[in-house]
Amino acid sequence: MAENNEETPENADVAGATADDETNAPDATSVETAAATADESADAASAEEAPEPSADAAEEAPAEEAPKKAAPKSGPTRREKLEAKRAERQVAAGKRGPRTPEAREAARRERRAAGAKQRRAYRAKLKERRVAARVDQPEAEAAHAPEHGPGRPKTRQGVVVSAKGDKTITVRIDVVQRHRRYRKILRHTVKLHAHDERNVAAEGDTVRIVECRPMSRTKRWRLTDVLERAR
Repeated sequence: MAENNEETPENADVAGATADDETNAPDATSVETAAATADESADAASAEEAPEPSADAAEEAPAEEAPKKAAPKSGPTRREKLEAKRAERQVAAGKRGPRTPEAREAARRERRAAGAKQRRAYRAKLKERRVAARVDQPEAEAAHAPEHGPGRPKTRQGVVVSAKGDKTITVRIDVVQRHRRYRKILRHTVKLHAHDERNVAAEGDTVRIVECRPMSRTKRWRLTDVLERAR
C-alpha cells in the first residue's frame, strides 16, 4: 500500500502539467472581453480607412435638397409681369385700355362704318369712270342670238352698191388673187347681203362686214363699221 501511495516522478510530472493547464485556461468572461476589444479595434480601423466627405460634396447636398424644401413664391409670375407691362405700353400708346363691352361694341361699329364709307366712295369713282367710258364709245347694237358657231367668224371689206331695203345692204367685194398653177392674176366680184340694224350705211360707202347666223334667206353677214363715206 505504501508503494502505491508514493508518487512517482512520472506521476508528479503529469499532475503538474494538469495543474498548469487549469491555471492557464481562460475563463468565459475573459473570452467575451477579448472579443469585444477586437471588434472595437476593427471598427476604429475601418473608420480610419474610410475617406472623409469633401467640402464640395457637403455643399452640393444641401443645394439639391433646397428646392424641395423651398416654399412657393408669393406674388405675380414673370409671365404676368410681362403681360402687365405690355398692357401699360398699349394703354400709353392709345391702342388698348380697360373698356366695357359697350365701349368695344361702339368701337367696332365705328370701324365698320368707316370701312363702309371708304367702299362707297371707291364704288362711286368706278361708276363715274364707267359712265365716262360709255359716253365716249358709240351706241351698241341690240343683243342678237349667237351669230356664229365654233371658230373665228370671217370678215370682209367692200363697197355698198344698194341700200334700198330696210335694214339690208348689198356689198360688192372685189377679189384679186393669183392662180395657183399658172400664176396669173384673176379678178372677180362677189356681192353679199348684210344686215344693217340702224340703216347707217349708204350707197358708195366702204364698209366692213362680219359673218353671222342666218338672218334671212340670203343674209349671212352683218355690218360692223363704216370705214369711209361716199363722196
